[in-house]
Amino acid sequence: MSIADQTNSYDRLSEIKQFDDSKLGVKGLVDSGLTTIPRFFHHSPDTLPAPKPDPKTRPGYKIPVIDLSGDRAAVIEQVRRASSTLGFFQIINHGVPVSKINGLISAIKAFNEQPMEIKSRYYHREMGLGASFQTNFDLFQSKAASWRDTLQVRLAPMPPDLNYVPEVCRNEVVAWGEEVKKVGEELLGLLSEGLGLEKNKLKDLTCLDGRTMVNHYYPYCPQPDLTVGITSHTDPGVVTVLVQNEVGGLQVKYGEDDWVDVEPVPGAIVINIGDILQIMSNDEYKSVEHRVLANPLQEARVSVAVFFNPGNRENIYGPIPEIVSSEKPPIFRNFPLTDYLKRFFTKELDGKSLINYYRL
Repeated sequence: MSIADQTNSYDRLSEIKQFDDSKLGVKGLVDSGLTTIPRFFHHSPDTLPAPKPDPKTRPGYKIPVIDLSGDRAAVIEQVRRASSTLGFFQIINHGVPVSKINGLISAIKAFNEQPMEIKSRYYHREMGLGASFQTNFDLFQSKAASWRDTLQVRLAPMPPDLNYVPEVCRNEVVAWGEEVKKVGEELLGLLSEGLGLEKNKLKDLTCLDGRTMVNHYYPYCPQPDLTVGITSHTDPGVVTVLVQNEVGGLQVKYGEDDWVDVEPVPGAIVINIGDILQIMSNDEYKSVEHRVLANPLQEARVSVAVFFNPGNRENIYGPIPEIVSSEKPPIFRNFPLTDYLKRFFTKELDGKSLINYYRL
């Protein structure tokens, strides 16, 4: 059979469906001894990350690490500056015991490394239950799949049915839900004051009330030069609060085509601005593209992100009136949150096209 015939006979949708129905996940493929990744994981060469340049020639920019135990006025200014430029920063002395972070990471890792017959019970795409385990939420929409498995849990406003949260990590997921709420409240206060608003402004706009937990597991990839862990994208919500293990791979776009590593810092929590907060801040805060490289190491990368969203989806959102003036007119139009989320979840995870849709 010629190469052209092989190309024409390739049924991508059928292969994706067969993979999804198997409930193996990418970890299951690795465990089966696979040495070449399925074709639907192959990304176009022009979208793949370029090889890392020589460290001597790389930009010297590093993700800021902010100590929350410092002088409050100084902390607010550091948060404001980081949020207005790179859109990413890490926080330390945040009040969460390192043991709780490590325990959470270990529990999520333990779930993903269970035998397939146990893990596959949780594999489905029905988020109405409040929890689901799957490979790529956009598996059937994306041009190419990414090399990761994900356990997603809705934390608030409606808690999940805990029967659908795997028992091996259930207690840690529930406990993290409480810890991250406290972190989020402190963070939203700092971000509000950084905009010159009252401390509780973002909280009063229900930005603390909608919370979704996304637990990513990136196993070893036998062909990391052909795929990615997560494609370049921005987060749709207000802010994202993330913890990660020592295996790197998360990168943030800096400038036109440079990428900065978010190097793991023991006990630190990674914060990034989402699209909705960029809109609400009238472009003062920046939601920045980021990605995760495919993991070339035998040790898995594990990360846990909690997305904070407004709890009232029927409300109209746009630039906060108090920060708009004749000198700084609104540059985004108002929109119902339901419209925004519908657009996000019916397209593949890519770039920053959605926020520009609402730009005036």
